[in-house]
Amino acid sequence: MIGILIISHGDLGNSLIHCANHVMGERSEYLMHLGVTIQDDPDVIIPKALELLKQLDRGDGVLILSDICGATPCNIANQLVNPGRVECLSGVNLSMLIRALTYRNEPLESSLEKAFSGGKEGVMRIYSRSDNAS
Repeated sequence: MIGILIISHGDLGNSLIHCANHVMGERSEYLMHLGVTIQDDPDVIIPKALELLKQLDRGDGVLILSDICGATPCNIANQLVNPGRVECLSGVNLSMLIRALTYRNEPLESSLEKAFSGGKEGVMRIYSRSDNAS
């Protein structure tokens, strides 16, 4: 089973975990969040993140999901990537997390691709009923 670590601004990751547990109907194991605030020093956060990775890795690797590419949480995550063992996606959303949880028993690369497609496919424009009727 692949571990999943969300590294995000503030409490976003905890909120996503709460929502995912609701959607999945159970509390997901090996799923953790590391919140980063404006006051946090990345050099202090990285050892905390490494400890979480150790806790999450059950032998199949860890998928890190981060919020905004180029922001501090993603920059921290980028320093943790170890191809084939620790992979990372930015732009985390609930669709991405649900897909990652659904396919976490597959190899890391496959789970990474499923989560990536889930994140992209979960973003769509919703039209009003009157627009759909024409």
